[in-house]
Amino acid sequence: MSDREQLRSTLDTLSTERVDPAFAELDTLSTIDQVALMTDQGIVAAQAVAAESESIARAIDGIVARLHRGGRLVYVGAGTAGRMGVLDASEIPPTFGTDPSLVVGVIAGDEQALRNAVENAEDDVEAGAAAAAELGPDDAIVGISASGRTPYVSGALRAARERGAFTVSLACNRGSEISEGVDVAIEVVVGPEVVAGSTRLKAGTAQKLVLNAISTVAMVQSGKVYGNLMVDVQSTNEKLRARAERTVMHATGATPEAAAAALSAAGGSVKLAIALVETGADAATARAALERAGGNLRQALAAARQDGAAE
Repeated sequence: MSDREQLRSTLDTLSTERVDPAFAELDTLSTIDQVALMTDQGIVAAQAVAAESESIARAIDGIVARLHRGGRLVYVGAGTAGRMGVLDASEIPPTFGTDPSLVVGVIAGDEQALRNAVENAEDDVEAGAAAAAELGPDDAIVGISASGRTPYVSGALRAARERGAFTVSLACNRGSEISEGVDVAIEVVVGPEVVAGSTRLKAGTAQKLVLNAISTVAMVQSGKVYGNLMVDVQSTNEKLRARAERTVMHATGATPEAAAAALSAAGGSVKLAIALVETGADAATARAALERAGGNLRQALAAARQDGAAE
């Protein structure tokens, strides 16, 4: 059997590659019926993600443990899967005030592949291994592949595992190749696509939902959220500056004027501004309390209240 025949045989076994007769009349449907079909299948993707909640939670626990040891989270993928990883990683610094090196997205074919297909990039096992070359025991990697057989991703996960990193696979088929030997396998089975084989659809939706959960919960558990408020958001434009004021007001009950004054004294830091309003301390004292609490605002406020009660 030739390599191409073997590949065709493998693809025949993947649910993401199947041609579903339920969608066979897609091109003859009215616009509203086509939209209904698409939205219904989006619900299928969300349900498939919900079914994998336990494995997603186990992945997050392992990732958070590495982040708390000073490690990094790296997403690796090709095509749509790679773009999902890069998208999720790129949104973490402005949302949670992290260093861009904390959560990183790597795509086969590098930056050019973000906008254009790069021929054969996903088949390069050695390039995948190189993408994980700097990972170590304190790091975590999530390999993303709808089919679960992308060589680039397999190479990255194998190399990361050899270096002692925490490894997670994210595939849309059961028993996938990329899941072999990983610490946690997340296999979100979404079934055949409305347009056969177009895994930018349900598979892409499922991947984004899983990555949303992984990165957001990891940041919550890293003290980047107070209640459900983004207290480390970077106020880089007028909308975000207004949001920062509203966040301080919501968390503390402060007036708009008091919230703005606290943010000014805190150098724009929402977390520090809340600490100033809640404790009445000066900026240096509140900042030191946050540092002692590892940046966790709730813990810092609890410690401040305890100290106040002891005096």
